[in-house]
Amino acid sequence: MVESRPSRSPVILRGVPASPGIGIGKVFLIKEEALSYVFRALSRDDVKKEIQRFRQAVNKTRTEIGQTRDKVLKVLGKSHASLIDVHLLILEDELFTKDIEKKITQDLMNAEAALVTVLNEISRTFDNLGDEYFRQRKDDIVDVGKRVMRHLLGRQSGQLAQLLERSIVIAHDLGPSDTLSLRDDLVEGFATNIGGRTSHTAILAQGLEIPAVVGLKEVTSHVHSGDLMIVDGNEGIVIINPTMATLENYRKVREIQLSEMRDLEKYKDLPAQMLDGKQVALAANIESQEEIRTALSHGAEGIGLYRTEFLYLNRKDLPSEEEQYQNYVAVARQMLPYSVILRTMDLGGDKLSPLGVQGLTQEQNPFLGLRGIRLSLRFPDIFKAQLRAILRASVEGKLKIMYPMITSLEELRQANKILTDVKEELKAKRIPFDPHMEVGVMVETPSAAIISDWLAREADFLSLGTNDLIQYTLAVDRVNENVAHLYNPLHMGVLRLIRMVIDAGHKSGKWVGMCGEMAGNPAFTRILLGMGLDEFSVPAAAVPRIKRLIREISFDDAKKVVDRIFNQETDAGDPSIFSRIS
Repeated sequence: MVESRPSRSPVILRGVPASPGIGIGKVFLIKEEALSYVFRALSRDDVKKEIQRFRQAVNKTRTEIGQTRDKVLKVLGKSHASLIDVHLLILEDELFTKDIEKKITQDLMNAEAALVTVLNEISRTFDNLGDEYFRQRKDDIVDVGKRVMRHLLGRQSGQLAQLLERSIVIAHDLGPSDTLSLRDDLVEGFATNIGGRTSHTAILAQGLEIPAVVGLKEVTSHVHSGDLMIVDGNEGIVIINPTMATLENYRKVREIQLSEMRDLEKYKDLPAQMLDGKQVALAANIESQEEIRTALSHGAEGIGLYRTEFLYLNRKDLPSEEEQYQNYVAVARQMLPYSVILRTMDLGGDKLSPLGVQGLTQEQNPFLGLRGIRLSLRFPDIFKAQLRAILRASVEGKLKIMYPMITSLEELRQANKILTDVKEELKAKRIPFDPHMEVGVMVETPSAAIISDWLAREADFLSLGTNDLIQYTLAVDRVNENVAHLYNPLHMGVLRLIRMVIDAGHKSGKWVGMCGEMAGNPAFTRILLGMGLDEFSVPAAAVPRIKRLIREISFDDAKKVVDRIFNQETDAGDPSIFSRIS
């Protein structure tokens, strides 16, 4: 418990909210390691010995990362452990290891110098790509490089071992192993200079339920160890040396949130039913089989989005049909009597290239490139293997299929043609499957929303992927810190597209769901209910809160709110419309 506040003036910094919650404590500052080295020119006779020294450092790093992975697997499950697999794959990548050995052999430089040279070359290449995904992969490579350098220099990293009291951890960045060690009861929260919503640090922080803010740029230069700090992971704000009034206010807010979490427990087993009896489906989004237990324990009544692409990531070969089948069967059985919507692989070509798929070229902008259903239609054999696995597993539970990144009616028809072909193949081999399995479309592009009436006539359901729908509609990269503030779900252009999709689905007698982040944000629950959304699919931890809101709202009142919003002229995206009309 913090007893006093230093006299220095308050400093407020804004970053990226990485993990919700409020942390209050004294700063524990992790200083950047000065991994300095001395350049040594080698003789030809020294090369073999130097390469052996480098390989020993790599092997020690591999063992260290493997131990981290085992800890992640035990604490957080398979989906989070797959994040660590990325670092293991980097150590096997010739771009990393072979180039370093080549520098040692041809340029006659010591391992430390060769490592730094190659890391600098990789960094420049990734920076020139100008894409958030690649910038974060660069961070992974640099993190692995630092680990190898430590072993080359014979150093140990262990600043967190000096943490002896409840604190807020501040660092330029935290690697996965460092983040995991924060599970200790001594950590109230953390903040870093770099990182985004999808960085490994953010994902692990969410799994550990530690309040965190990342992407603060220069937070390390604004603090000293012992400073009092507030980390607001809900809003992406940190306050250094807050006033007593601010401190007390945040303490009250934190206590209210903790009390609310305890209160939400009683809602998990209740139905998602509005005050006037209208029933809504409330499901969970998951990435792996291991998350099903969490989804059920929070009161989810189904899986509205199973991200099957995680079976394809962080490996050297494509998953076999049998491997996929076993995974889908396990998920289907565990979720009975509830249903599971399996989204077919939502990958970009950059993710399939490492798996040995030929005919793929590097893209300047993967988000507007060969991804989602486009990739599946480009490689029908890979698509068919996944569809066969899903169909075979459908007799073991209540499975549904959903196609991602649909932009035209022709894409839906092509995908369904391939699905029909696979069904005919299974029939010919007398392999059973559910012939009545629903097949839906993920609406995540403006083009799909605009033709949603056509799509609804040929699909069994529509599900709004609001993350990309908002991004594409507003031309805003939501993880780009320069324009992230323009990413606004309340923009009237976005709201009109959402209502258009819901209305189109209902006119064709089809149900409409939402599996994007907007569905799990309580600020939007009332308007989504008022627009007639049939299904919410949200992160498992958000299920109780969304369920409570649903049970506190009548459909008639929610509809009146929506009518007033759409009947008034207001600045696009003005959040105050809710306070004025609700």
